[in-house]
Amino acid sequence: MQTATRPREPLETPRAAGVAGIVFALLLAAAMVLIRLGIPQGADAVTTQRADPAQRSAVHAALLLVPFAGICFLWFAGAVRAHVGEGEDRFMATVFLGSGLVFTATMFGAAAAATAVLDTAHPAGTSPSRPVWDYGQHLAYTLMTGYAMRMAAVFACSTSLIGHRLGILPRWLGVLGLLVTVVLLFVATSVPWSELVFPAWSLLLSVYIVAESFRRSGAGAPAP
Repeated sequence: MQTATRPREPLETPRAAGVAGIVFALLLAAAMVLIRLGIPQGADAVTTQRADPAQRSAVHAALLLVPFAGICFLWFAGAVRAHVGEGEDRFMATVFLGSGLVFTATMFGAAAAATAVLDTAHPAGTSPSRPVWDYGQHLAYTLMTGYAMRMAAVFACSTSLIGHRLGILPRWLGVLGLLVTVVLLFVATSVPWSELVFPAWSLLLSVYIVAESFRRSGAGAPAP
């Protein structure tokens, strides 16, 4: 009986990680897009300061997605680490877990800053004062692009290296993870929308994990 059930156990964790990763990637991408549209940078920020209620409602909806994206991300990271198990390198595991935790905390901070911009007390029908708007806007984007994306880069790099060392990720996916690392480290702070490469990479990685788990499940199913 033990021989019959053993092949299924290693597959439950990567499948759960893949599903959680897909949900995380979709939620984070949606939140990033709506925040970019609702609280843009540069010259468009002046007009957005007087955005219509529907646009602000969309941004509020995006900010409500961030905590759920963080929960799915932690589930994804925990499931991946559990799948690695005893084969993990302690140094890389520490970097992997630490960067994931700091990324989640920083994204929560960015969402809180963006929420403060929209919810700052001001008379009905008017916009927040320009100094308040500028401070909240810069704080939100600094946290998101300057800090959260740097931690996302470390997470992508450590995940790619762990997958390469253990042979659980194909070479092309590991190389892609390193390219995402470079973009998030050196480009995300200066090129708008470039931070979307992280949820895109997470989605691709998660889809691969799910597809691979189903493939191995079908190939390793015990004979009746």
